[in-house]
Amino acid sequence: MFMVKDNFFDRREYLDILAKRIGDLKYGYRQNLAIVGEEFIGKTSILFKFLSKFHDNHIITLYLEARPESLNSFAKRFIGVLLYNFLLNSGLSLQEELDYLIRKSDKFIPKTAEKIKCILAALNKKAKDDIFTELLSLCDIFNKETGKFCVVIFDEFHNLESLGVKNLYREWSKLLILQKNTMYIIVSSMQFKARTVLSKNLSLLFGNFELITAEPFDIKTSEEYINYKLTNLNLDLGLRDFLVYFTGGYPFYLDIITNALSKSNQLINPAVNGQIQDYAARGIPEVLPNRFPGEPGIGGRGTGIIDVLENLLFIPSGILNQRFSNYLKCFMHSPYSNDYISILYLIASGHNKLKDIAHILRKTKKDLNIRINRLLELDTATRSGDFLKINDRVFSFWLRFVYQGKVQSLTFDAKNQKTLFRENIEDMIREFLCHCQKPMVERMKELLCLFGDEVIQIEKKKLRLVHFREIKPLEFNQRNLKEGLIGRSRDSLWIIALKYDLLTEDDITEFAKECRRYRHKLQKKIIIAFQEIDANARLRALEEKILTWNVNNLNQILDLFFKPQVII
Repeated sequence: MFMVKDNFFDRREYLDILAKRIGDLKYGYRQNLAIVGEEFIGKTSILFKFLSKFHDNHIITLYLEARPESLNSFAKRFIGVLLYNFLLNSGLSLQEELDYLIRKSDKFIPKTAEKIKCILAALNKKAKDDIFTELLSLCDIFNKETGKFCVVIFDEFHNLESLGVKNLYREWSKLLILQKNTMYIIVSSMQFKARTVLSKNLSLLFGNFELITAEPFDIKTSEEYINYKLTNLNLDLGLRDFLVYFTGGYPFYLDIITNALSKSNQLINPAVNGQIQDYAARGIPEVLPNRFPGEPGIGGRGTGIIDVLENLLFIPSGILNQRFSNYLKCFMHSPYSNDYISILYLIASGHNKLKDIAHILRKTKKDLNIRINRLLELDTATRSGDFLKINDRVFSFWLRFVYQGKVQSLTFDAKNQKTLFRENIEDMIREFLCHCQKPMVERMKELLCLFGDEVIQIEKKKLRLVHFREIKPLEFNQRNLKEGLIGRSRDSLWIIALKYDLLTEDDITEFAKECRRYRHKLQKKIIIAFQEIDANARLRALEEKILTWNVNNLNQILDLFFKPQVII
């Protein structure tokens, strides 16, 4: 766990990459970085945390949030950041005023200062051709004059397009090839657009960008975060695991919900027959409570998760209710707004296959694909083979149980809608805890029973989820592998092993030996590893044509079938 006083949590792998790449710059190795990830995933927090600790006299960092503005405004910000950060260690009392910074820099970097004056003069004359590349070229002049290297960071870089620069990416790409002593870090929440730009416009032989995808917290980190934030609260571990699942590990949601829970007067664990159940002892209570904290019948046991989620998601002034309501407004200006919202609602409600949506909306797949492609471009949804998925699970829940409920209501009975909302949350928690009680083999069998010859994509590989005519538990006569399943379809055989601790090369060898007992030509061999996978085991699995899935891979499939995730 990586926790600091400013409440920044984890993200060590990203900080290490930044430190390595930026540190290599002064040794002649320049590798540009592109960091993409969904909104509120913590990309800017990662950068700020790194920059707050970074200090190297040979490297100047320029962080600029790209936003819709004039080229004149952008140029002054770029120049101001460059000069201010250069003078920062000079011992001077600095002012954030451009003319002042230019005067102070003139005696230290006269050539750079002279070039800056030329750029500003051109802007005053409205001669804006090549201004963008001239600005970036300041880093080269600065390097020659001082020997210092520049790291230029453009947060939400796609907003640079609003500057009105002709052939922005083409001109920038030419410069990227030549600038050996300047490193660029571009950041974007618009993943689809960013990947398109990187693959088409900034895909270079030299100066290419290393793509880093900022992911949500993993299960372990999410649990550590919740435990840290709720140290003094007596919240059942089963409900903590539910929060991991419900938030999807998004730091933004984890922070908002745990803050709200912390402000609650008290939290009491679900009780059965008057006793507080310890989820850690066996994972889950054998008997589920009739009610959860905050529900009638609990007897004044505090607000609890249901009250908190009601305040955040249901009431009009709730932070998340307002956020999602405002997000939907981006579709309202489109003549196809009803189509977009209907598609999103259907996906959120479990109708997440193209053919099913086309049938329900009575549209051709061609017309429907046009709308869906727009949702993909906006990063609202993603496609996995035959399936569609709303990226944000909390938004998906809100669409299904808040927005659509209010839209479809005939009576506008807020009290009735609130009761229904709370019941839906309770049912969701109950279903999650119920699935947690089941043995993993049973959960896997239930999942395999849902397969209907659909195609999905896991780690860039397509996989057909065949419809099985027979699914049976499987016991392995091996030292390390104990249990799994076997599934038979008309023309293929799936052999699945479950490994609950470290997956090793010996495990792969044992499993391959077991699979050879079955002489079916079309075999799909899969090991699901619930802990780490040894590097040698991965290589051995490739040789044996064995798929190795981790918990994230399994949870991706569970999500597509609207089944609670596995939290380990």
